[in-house]
Amino acid sequence: MSDSTDPQPAAPTPDAEAPAETQPSEAERIATLEAELAAMRDKWLRAEAEMQNLRTRTKREAEEARLYAVQKFAKDVVETADNLRRGLDSLPPAAEEEPALLAKLRGGFAGVERGFVAMLERHGITRADPQGQAFNPELHEAMAEQPAPEGVEPGTVIQAWTPAWTLHGRLLKPAMVVVAGK
Repeated sequence: MSDSTDPQPAAPTPDAEAPAETQPSEAERIATLEAELAAMRDKWLRAEAEMQNLRTRTKREAEEARLYAVQKFAKDVVETADNLRRGLDSLPPAAEEEPALLAKLRGGFAGVERGFVAMLERHGITRADPQGQAFNPELHEAMAEQPAPEGVEPGTVIQAWTPAWTLHGRLLKPAMVVVAGK
Protein backbone atom coordinates (compact mmCIF):
# COMPACT_ATOMS: atom_id res chain seq x y z
CA MET A 1 0.00 0.00 0.00
CA SER A 2 1.13 3.41 -0.73
CA ASP A 3 1.88 6.28 1.61
CA SER A 4 -0.53 8.50 -0.23
CA THR A 5 -3.51 6.72 1.23
CA ASP A 6 -2.32 6.96 4.80
CA PRO A 7 -4.04 9.69 6.65
CA GLN A 8 -1.71 12.37 7.67
CA PRO A 9 -2.13 14.02 11.01
CA ALA A 10 -3.92 17.34 10.70
CA ALA A 11 -1.98 20.38 11.52
CA PRO A 12 -3.42 22.39 14.34
CA THR A 13 -5.40 25.34 13.09
CA PRO A 14 -4.73 28.77 14.45
CA ASP A 15 -8.41 28.97 15.60
CA ALA A 16 -8.04 26.12 18.04
CA GLU A 17 -5.86 28.13 20.39
CA ALA A 18 -7.52 31.51 19.72
CA PRO A 19 -10.84 30.77 21.44
CA ALA A 20 -9.02 30.07 24.67
CA GLU A 21 -7.40 33.49 24.44
CA THR A 22 -10.53 35.49 23.31
CA GLN A 23 -13.05 33.66 25.49
CA PRO A 24 -13.99 35.87 28.44
CA SER A 25 -12.96 34.63 31.80
CA GLU A 26 -15.57 33.19 34.10
CA ALA A 27 -15.57 36.36 36.22
CA GLU A 28 -16.09 38.51 33.11
CA ARG A 29 -18.98 36.28 31.97
CA ILE A 30 -20.62 36.54 35.39
CA ALA A 31 -20.21 40.31 35.41
CA THR A 32 -21.74 40.54 31.90
CA LEU A 33 -24.66 38.33 32.90
CA GLU A 34 -25.21 40.32 36.11
CA ALA A 35 -25.27 43.57 34.10
CA GLU A 36 -27.79 42.06 31.68
CA LEU A 37 -29.86 40.83 34.63
CA ALA A 38 -29.83 44.31 36.19
CA ALA A 39 -30.89 45.88 32.87
CA MET A 40 -33.72 43.37 32.46
CA ARG A 41 -34.79 43.89 36.08
CA ASP A 42 -34.89 47.66 35.49
CA LYS A 43 -36.97 47.19 32.32
CA TRP A 44 -39.30 44.83 34.15
CA LEU A 45 -39.76 47.24 37.09
CA ARG A 46 -40.46 50.11 34.71
CA ALA A 47 -43.00 48.01 32.79
CA GLU A 48 -44.70 47.01 36.07
CA ALA A 49 -44.85 50.66 37.19
CA GLU A 50 -46.28 51.68 33.83
CA MET A 51 -48.93 48.94 34.05
CA GLN A 52 -49.87 50.02 37.58
CA ASN A 53 -50.20 53.63 36.39
CA LEU A 54 -52.37 52.45 33.50
CA ARG A 55 -54.59 50.42 35.86
CA THR A 56 -54.95 53.39 38.21
CA ARG A 57 -55.71 55.82 35.39
CA THR A 58 -58.23 53.43 33.83
CA LYS A 59 -59.95 52.89 37.18
CA ARG A 60 -60.12 56.66 37.78
CA GLU A 61 -61.50 57.32 34.28
CA ALA A 62 -64.13 54.60 34.70
CA GLU A 63 -65.17 56.06 38.07
CA GLU A 64 -65.38 59.56 36.60
CA ALA A 65 -67.42 58.25 33.69
CA ARG A 66 -69.79 56.57 36.14
CA LEU A 67 -70.09 59.67 38.32
CA TYR A 68 -70.47 62.21 35.53
CA ALA A 69 -72.33 60.20 32.87
CA VAL A 70 -75.54 62.02 33.77
CA GLN A 71 -73.99 65.49 33.65
CA LYS A 72 -76.05 66.74 30.68
CA PHE A 73 -79.24 65.35 32.18
CA ALA A 74 -78.37 66.86 35.58
CA LYS A 75 -77.81 70.26 33.97
CA ASP A 76 -81.34 70.16 32.52
CA VAL A 77 -82.80 68.97 35.83
CA VAL A 78 -81.26 71.84 37.82
CA GLU A 79 -82.81 74.25 35.35
CA THR A 80 -86.18 72.78 36.34
CA ALA A 81 -85.31 73.22 40.02
CA ASP A 82 -84.41 76.88 39.34
CA ASN A 83 -87.73 77.39 37.54
CA LEU A 84 -89.62 75.85 40.45
CA ARG A 85 -87.87 78.29 42.81
CA ARG A 86 -88.71 81.22 40.50
CA GLY A 87 -92.35 80.13 40.52
CA LEU A 88 -92.40 80.04 44.33
CA ASP A 89 -90.71 83.44 44.51
CA SER A 90 -93.33 84.93 42.19
CA LEU A 91 -96.18 84.04 44.54
CA PRO A 92 -97.35 86.92 46.74
CA PRO A 93 -96.01 86.85 50.29
CA ALA A 94 -98.08 84.95 52.83
CA ALA A 95 -100.73 87.08 54.53
CA GLU A 96 -103.23 86.23 57.26
CA GLU A 97 -106.29 87.11 55.20
CA GLU A 98 -105.20 85.26 52.04
CA PRO A 99 -107.47 82.53 50.69
CA ALA A 100 -106.83 79.06 52.10
CA LEU A 101 -106.36 77.69 48.59
CA LEU A 102 -103.39 80.03 47.96
CA ALA A 103 -101.79 79.03 51.27
CA LYS A 104 -102.22 75.34 50.40
CA LEU A 105 -100.76 75.85 46.91
CA ARG A 106 -97.76 77.72 48.33
CA GLY A 107 -97.19 75.00 50.92
CA GLY A 108 -97.61 72.25 48.33
CA PHE A 109 -95.17 73.81 45.88
CA ALA A 110 -92.66 74.44 48.69
CA GLY A 111 -92.95 70.77 49.69
CA VAL A 112 -92.42 69.65 46.11
CA GLU A 113 -89.34 71.85 45.88
CA ARG A 114 -87.90 70.47 49.16
CA GLY A 115 -88.47 66.90 47.99
CA PHE A 116 -87.05 67.60 44.54
CA VAL A 117 -83.89 69.22 45.93
CA ALA A 118 -83.48 66.39 48.48
CA MET A 119 -83.72 63.84 45.65
CA LEU A 120 -81.07 65.76 43.68
CA GLU A 121 -78.78 65.80 46.72
CA ARG A 122 -79.13 62.02 47.15
CA HIS A 123 -77.71 61.71 43.65
CA GLY A 124 -74.78 64.09 44.22
CA ILE A 125 -76.33 67.27 42.79
CA THR A 126 -76.02 70.13 45.26
CA ARG A 127 -77.15 73.76 45.30
CA ALA A 128 -75.04 76.50 46.87
CA ASP A 129 -76.31 79.97 47.67
CA PRO A 130 -73.35 82.33 47.16
CA GLN A 131 -74.84 85.42 48.80
CA GLY A 132 -72.39 86.93 51.31
CA GLN A 133 -69.44 84.88 50.03
CA ALA A 134 -66.35 86.18 48.29
CA PHE A 135 -66.70 86.18 44.50
CA ASN A 136 -65.21 82.97 43.05
CA PRO A 137 -64.91 82.97 39.24
CA GLU A 138 -64.88 79.15 39.27
CA LEU A 139 -68.38 79.05 40.84
CA HIS A 140 -69.91 82.44 40.09
CA GLU A 141 -70.74 84.43 36.99
CA ALA A 142 -70.77 88.16 37.69
CA MET A 143 -73.81 89.70 36.02
CA ALA A 144 -73.38 93.16 37.52
CA GLU A 145 -71.26 95.17 39.92
CA GLN A 146 -72.71 97.65 42.39
CA PRO A 147 -71.07 99.95 44.90
CA ALA A 148 -70.37 98.07 48.12
CA PRO A 149 -72.91 98.77 50.85
CA GLU A 150 -71.51 99.88 54.20
CA GLY A 151 -69.82 97.04 56.03
CA VAL A 152 -69.43 94.85 52.93
CA GLU A 153 -66.02 94.13 51.48
CA PRO A 154 -65.51 94.78 47.75
CA GLY A 155 -65.56 91.51 45.83
CA THR A 156 -68.35 90.05 47.97
CA VAL A 157 -71.51 88.64 46.39
CA ILE A 158 -74.31 90.96 47.50
CA GLN A 159 -77.11 89.38 45.50
CA ALA A 160 -77.56 85.98 43.84
CA TRP A 161 -79.94 85.73 40.92
CA THR A 162 -79.48 81.97 40.73
CA PRO A 163 -77.59 79.48 42.91
CA ALA A 164 -74.55 77.48 41.84
CA TRP A 165 -75.16 73.79 41.11
CA THR A 166 -72.53 71.04 41.30
CA LEU A 167 -72.48 67.32 40.50
CA HIS A 168 -70.15 65.45 42.88
CA GLY A 169 -68.15 68.66 43.29
CA ARG A 170 -67.93 69.44 39.56
CA LEU A 171 -69.64 72.66 38.47
CA LEU A 172 -72.85 72.12 36.50
CA LYS A 173 -74.14 75.66 36.43
CA PRO A 174 -72.47 78.79 37.87
CA ALA A 175 -74.37 81.14 40.14
CA MET A 176 -75.43 84.37 38.47
CA VAL A 177 -74.45 87.08 40.96
CA VAL A 178 -74.13 90.79 41.66
CA VAL A 179 -70.75 91.68 43.15
CA ALA A 180 -69.87 94.54 45.49
CA GLY A 181 -67.50 96.97 43.81
CA LYS A 182 -65.32 99.74 45.26
